[in-house]
Amino acid sequence: MFERFTGGARAVVAGAVDRAKETGADSISEEHMLLALLDQQGSRASFAVAALGLTDRRASVEASLAEARRRGGLTKADTDALAGIGIDVTEIVARVEGAHGEGVLSGERKDRRWRAGRPPLTRGAKTILEKSLRIAVGRGDRFIGDEHLLLAFTVTPGVVADVLTEHGATHETVTRALYGEEADGQAKAG
Repeated sequence: MFERFTGGARAVVAGAVDRAKETGADSISEEHMLLALLDQQGSRASFAVAALGLTDRRASVEASLAEARRRGGLTKADTDALAGIGIDVTEIVARVEGAHGEGVLSGERKDRRWRAGRPPLTRGAKTILEKSLRIAVGRGDRFIGDEHLLLAFTVTPGVVADVLTEHGATHETVTRALYGEEADGQAKAG
């Protein structure tokens, strides 16, 4: 699959590896990939990201991702469902952090040392790559670009899709930003 990646898509994956190393993560997540995509300049996806205002709200995107990590990766739908049966996730997080330290549910450990070689991709990151391939094939493209990765983020349920939606980047708005109004019904791959 990687042989079909454009330079922009390869840069996203390489940037995700760098972000994972910087944070001491033991694997590359879809969050690392999104943040690396937001770093891109001069690509089709970077123009869509700018058009949607994500570039200007990057700090808010990062804060939303950090808050989701603090909740142990629970999405807003997860926390709402738990609240519906009387479970206050905020209270649980506060109690756990009170007993074990701030950020304990995030899974981050600053004392990890980076192993030699390329870190593995999380299941979520692999899903993004697979969906980007499906989206490219569905559009009739013979390549996988960073725009396909961006679209894959919007159709893959989870924290990254929630954060993008919270910031106005749904599948429909991203499709319009990338391809215009006439392409609105195309490109959704499941």
